[in-house]
Formats: sequence, C-alpha cells, structure tokens
Amino acid sequence: MAAVVPYPPTVPHETGMLDVGDGNLVYWETCGNPDGKPVLLVHGGPGSGYPPGGGRTFDPQRYRIVIFDQRGSGRSLPHASDPATSLEANTTWHLVADMELIREHLGIERWMLQGGSWGSTLTLAYAQTHPERVSEILLVAVTTSSRRELDWLYRGVARFFPEEWDRFRAGAGVGEHRPATERQDLVATYARLVNDPDIEVRTAAVDAWCRWEDTVLSLEPRPKSNPFGDRPSDARVALVRICSHFFANAAWLDEGVLIREAHRLAGIPGVLVHGRLDFSCPAETAYDLARAWPGSELFITDDGGHTGSTQIGRRLLEAADRFART
Repeated sequence: MAAVVPYPPTVPHETGMLDVGDGNLVYWETCGNPDGKPVLLVHGGPGSGYPPGGGRTFDPQRYRIVIFDQRGSGRSLPHASDPATSLEANTTWHLVADMELIREHLGIERWMLQGGSWGSTLTLAYAQTHPERVSEILLVAVTTSSRRELDWLYRGVARFFPEEWDRFRAGAGVGEHRPATERQDLVATYARLVNDPDIEVRTAAVDAWCRWEDTVLSLEPRPKSNPFGDRPSDARVALVRICSHFFANAAWLDEGVLIREAHRLAGIPGVLVHGRLDFSCPAETAYDLARAWPGSELFITDDGGHTGSTQIGRRLLEAADRFART
C-alpha cells in the first residue's frame, strides 16, 4: 500500500491572543488560504495544546485553517503548568464558548470542525450546541468522554496491563489500606495530587499518570516510544492537571448525552475514522455515534489504533479533500 503523503506544513498568516474572560487569553492562528473554506482544528488531551506542524490533512490552497490552544494549554495563558493557575473556569462549556468567540472574532459564518480523541468530544459538544454554525465534521479516534469510557481507560483496560495497573494505583498512594471511595476513583485522587503544595508530590503524580497513558498505547502496531512521557515538562504538567480535572468531573457532561443528542447533527455531513486496535478509545463509541447521527459515515480501519496508521491517514485526507469541494 502506497504511503500517505499529507499536505506540506504552512506558516500562519495571522496569530493572536483572544481575551475570553476569566483572566484567560486563548492563542489562535490561521494559515492556508485566507479566502478558503474555514476549518477549525480541535486538539486532544484535554490540555495537549495543538502540536506544531499540525493541520496537514487539509489542502492549504483550499482551506482557511484555524488552530487554537484550549485554556491553560499550549500557548494560551495563564498556563496550567503553573500551580497557581486556577482551573475553576476551565470546563467543557467554557471551551465551547471560547470556540464561538473565536468564530465571531474571525468573522466566520460557518466552519468545518476536525477533532481527534478529546477533540472529538469537544467538537461534538460545540456542534450540538451551535449546529447552525457547522458545515461538516471530521472526527478521528472518537470518544465522548462518558463515565463508561473513562472507567475503561482508567480501570477496565487494566486487565491487559495488571503490573502497570498496580504501579498506577501505587502512584496515587491507593491501596487496600485506603478508604474504599479513594480506591475506586483514581482520577479524582490524581486530580488532588497534581495540585498538592509539595512539588515532589505533584511531579510524582504527573510521572505516574503519563506512564499509565503510555502503557495503554504501547500495544499499537506503530507505537511511539512515550507519547505522553516524552513531552516537555511544562506540557506534561499542564496536560495531567487539565486531564485529571476534566475527567474527575466527567467533562461536565450528562452520561451518554453526546450520543443521545446526535440527532441534532442531522444535516451536517460527518466522517468518523477509527482504528480497531485503539486501546484508549474502543471502537464501539464511534460505532454507536455513527448509528445515532443521521447521514454520518464511519470507517473503522484494521491497521492501527489511537496514534494513527496508513489507512487512517488516507481516510482523513480523502474526507478532507471531498469536503473541500462542497
């Protein structure tokens, strides 16, 4: 099978820091064709920031590519790596409101959305809130961040990695001698530890969390060595603080709501691309979403998982090129 060749990286022609309130400045940039079809790229994490050189799925001659770093991550300020940065005003619904402010700031009437992993959750939350502002949706590594999915990621998948599961629990100081409620909710425990006044406690919690996330991805056909642990220190701290904060609160979403309300996306063309070997986000969520979303298309590939593959890359490029013509 021929290799997938993405579009070349582009240089932003506009950048800015948008004051979204609550003391937050959100970084945004646009690249590609200023008169092209607008597409907003919604990064994962939550708390990852948008990776350098991203957006190469989209033809820069035909798309106006908009990138932003969600509150507390990437180039947005204040950065969540600073323990003094409050996360109180950093929720799913704050981020949905930020996306709408960016759209208004850039004078865009309707835009396409592309999101992966956590970015697919945020994309769905925005699109179901503002369906009239969305022209198409392209999702990869689909998750709705439901309690059921989070329970799988931070407990259920442990059946494949029992020794690393013990290390993850030990990293939170969770054992049989601890209260039952604390044993049962590792995510909430980590959310507390990464905000501990003691830097050694915070650092140990960040290291343990990243090790677990890397473990879950370790069986993929083309695994990266340590996609979480190899990040720069500040990026790792921000990621774990924001991730544990969001997931300890079930992303402020009613259980199952993004699939239950998928009918709100009727009339919005959507393509879902998912790796069958994704241990982090099992394919059943993408399948359930596609069944509930009238007119959507689902492609489950057999050659990869959460971090991508040749088939996944090809499906994304094909969908982006097709949407560019509409």
